[in-house]
Amino acid sequence: MTQPTSKFCFVIHPLSLDDVVRYEPGAAGKGAPIIRKILEWMPPWAAVHVTGVVTPDGRETEGWFIGAPLLPEQMLEFSRDAVYDRIVRAIEIGAELGAQIAGLGAFTGVVGDAGVTIAERSPIPVTTGNALTIAAGIQSLFRGAREMGIDASEATAVVAGATGSIGSACVKLIAPRVKHVVLVARNNTRLAKFHESIAGELPCGSSYTTDISAAVRRAQLVLTATSSTQDVIQPEDLQTGAVVCELSLPHDVSRRVALERPDVLVTEGGNMLVPGPNPRFERVREPGTEFDLNLPPRTALACMSETMVLALENRLECYTLGRGIDIAKVVEIEALATRAGFTPAGMRAFDTAITAEKIAATRAAARARGAGVSA
Repeated sequence: MTQPTSKFCFVIHPLSLDDVVRYEPGAAGKGAPIIRKILEWMPPWAAVHVTGVVTPDGRETEGWFIGAPLLPEQMLEFSRDAVYDRIVRAIEIGAELGAQIAGLGAFTGVVGDAGVTIAERSPIPVTTGNALTIAAGIQSLFRGAREMGIDASEATAVVAGATGSIGSACVKLIAPRVKHVVLVARNNTRLAKFHESIAGELPCGSSYTTDISAAVRRAQLVLTATSSTQDVIQPEDLQTGAVVCELSLPHDVSRRVALERPDVLVTEGGNMLVPGPNPRFERVREPGTEFDLNLPPRTALACMSETMVLALENRLECYTLGRGIDIAKVVEIEALATRAGFTPAGMRAFDTAITAEKIAATRAAARARGAGVSA
């Protein structure tokens, strides 16, 4: 008889004022200052009940998305302990509902020491979900390269946010498949030290810079994993026919790219299809109403998916924490996710699906601008 699987919770928070309205429709029409002030004192709450996550071999889990209502800029502005307290309280609510493992979404997995202190204060094990986010992002970047006819082995790749927990692992996984990798981060001292520590191990050429615009102008492939709250990838910097995979929330790529650069393929790298005939993301306060994740049906972020996979596997452990991520864990969680029936979601950018027709149009626009994109 199959052993019952564990339950999970996942901490979410609004990434923008638009997100606040999606979380709580009653916020519509209220001014930004009022919304920000409400978020300051609003306690965490159980926002979503997740059911119907079923593996091909019949294992099933359920869980809850718990809202920790702070915007990204508030998480950076407030005292670290105040933010930790808000996140830990969200996890406690999940545990009270029956969750046995917790995942950290968006900035809740970035703030401070990337989950380490939160895990120490949490009543249940915690993961940032970064290992599966990395695996999904690498798949998406090189899928984009294939779609655009880029020979990755001859390409220059940029990793923005290279000293972060996601970016540093992505550097190591991208390097064996490209000709040159450029590491980009804001802190030059930390960046130089990191590059020095790994340059001898990388099987391709490498360099580093704090100038993201200059780096992007050199690259055919770009992966972003920053903790910035502002756009860092601008349309004027991108090469014709380039592929950009962004793993950051909030997004790193300016929406101007969608309007001004039809010859560039941008993809959100961290989305996965959830297994089961009818996975549900139901609003707790309005039973029977689906919560709008701003994603297609049956789709979840890879960090959410990692938390679900660990619950399905009864791996009740602090799986992915801190700034240094073990590449072996990336490989392991990708295999476990595949076994559980999680598959990469369709390509998507700027809240819109990337269809075969869209890819064909992007390739045609790149050829028209003179890029070496194969037919």
